[in-house]
Amino acid sequence: MNDLTGTLLLGLGNPLMGDDGAGLVALERLRAAPLPAGVTLADGGTWGLNLLPAVEGCRRLLVIDAVRSGQPPGTVVILEREEIPRFLTTKLSPHQIDLREVLALAEWRGTLPEETVVVGIEPAVVELRTGLSASVAAGMDALLTAVHARLELWRAVPTPVGMVPGA
Repeated sequence: MNDLTGTLLLGLGNPLMGDDGAGLVALERLRAAPLPAGVTLADGGTWGLNLLPAVEGCRRLLVIDAVRSGQPPGTVVILEREEIPRFLTTKLSPHQIDLREVLALAEWRGTLPEETVVVGIEPAVVELRTGLSASVAAGMDALLTAVHARLELWRAVPTPVGMVPGA
């Protein structure tokens, strides 16, 4: 089995904006359960550009966040590296930088981890309020299951043809 050294689980969101805080709720639930060695949890909150060193410093990146995809609220959404939106745009303030710009900068610098994925959940309510909507709260177990499934996928290493495991 491959180890998960250098794997970063990055929870994002704003807990004061309802379902936008889903990534942070999931991160706290992950903190309460045992995780494989080599997995680091980080509360990215709304850090913006300050996330760049963390993204560039890991071998594998799994982002947990609320993701608008047009699916019913509470649906788990998985975006593989190629599907994750990343671009640079003109900003009025450095406080406007979000994950898309951080990923674009890391890619431009050649430091975006090859194994990058977003595991998210479709929000129902993104407005000034605390707590998750009923549909997102109900989907939280499925979100955590998807996170654990990705960690297991990353641990699995296929044996090349002609090689004997353990030899």
